Amino acid sequence: MIARIEDDGWWQQIWHWAAANGDLLGWLFVGSLTSLVLCALLLPAMVLRVPADYFASSRDEQPVPRTACAWLFRIAKNALGLVFLLAGIAMLLLPGQGVLTILIGLMLLNFPGKRGLERRIVGRPIILKLLNRMRVKRDLPPLNFD
Repeated sequence: MIARIEDDGWWQQIWHWAAANGDLLGWLFVGSLTSLVLCALLLPAMVLRVPADYFASSRDEQPVPRTACAWLFRIAKNALGLVFLLAGIAMLLLPGQGVLTILIGLMLLNFPGKRGLERRIVGRPIILKLLNRMRVKRDLPPLNFD
């Protein structure tokens, strides 16, 4: 037999759950706020560092360095990218710039098919317009997207 709560409305059940899980909600709020601040700080820096032809279909892949220091840097970059990717997915439900945070995470990660996924995200008119507006403010050429 399924137990049902007849006397409480759904909003009261949510309120009771939130009161019982205040610590979890506090950590989710802190994590969301932290990722929002990091996204606001890192997004302009990353958008300004990207070459104008980065999303062009004719651009060749860059060779991968083979030194130990380069591998450590690559591991750290992928770990940070994974954090941003997970935070961006969470921000689709929580407050924050979810799609842009996912884009930052994808740009930091290295995996097969990365380029096509980045091109699909940046190809959205709203995202491309936002990124190009940031670049124009710093006297950089807009991103070439063909």
